[in-house]
Amino acid sequence: MDTTAASTQPTASTQPAAPLKVAVILGSNRDGRFGPVIADWFLARAARHPGIETDLIDVAEADLPTRITFSPGPEEAARLAAVSERLAAADAFVVLTPEYNHSFPAPLKTLIDWHSAEWQAKPVAFVSYGGISGGLRAVEQLRQVFAELHTVTVRDTVSFHNAGALFDDAGRHRDPGPADAAAKVMLDQVVWWGTALRDARIARPYGA
Repeated sequence: MDTTAASTQPTASTQPAAPLKVAVILGSNRDGRFGPVIADWFLARAARHPGIETDLIDVAEADLPTRITFSPGPEEAARLAAVSERLAAADAFVVLTPEYNHSFPAPLKTLIDWHSAEWQAKPVAFVSYGGISGGLRAVEQLRQVFAELHTVTVRDTVSFHNAGALFDDAGRHRDPGPADAAAKVMLDQVVWWGTALRDARIARPYGA
């Protein structure tokens, strides 16, 4: 039996995986926010990671209505649809959140609450920043919220304690080594979970 032809045929395991689509959510819209510095830092690290495509969703630009209703007006519906399509297209999420009064920002909760199926059976990771706690109290609350939405939250996070002192005026991290290493560990987990759950959704659509 001639097995030469069969051995040269491509198989599913040898084909390159499609890039993982990661929606990066910037969760603060406060005046003078530090979030864009964190977003630029994270997106630069994600760009170094093979197999990832990022899409930055900024709650300040999304400007979603705070009143949750089944019948939003035309302008509100258009803004919602633009965000909903991007969340639905994502295979995974990374939430960038500060800590305000021991919790996460209201505009981030608004974005979360406007959506349901878009989150399901996908991983969510966190990059937090703040004062002495580094935003970790906000992250712990977000884990509970996202568990209700049928997501898998990634164990490892990146947190910036006293964040303003860690970056120079040009937005460069003064001591990048530890944070870069933490970002790589987290992104490795995002890719693992994101790829596994994407394959699972293709094989069997998730039913909440």
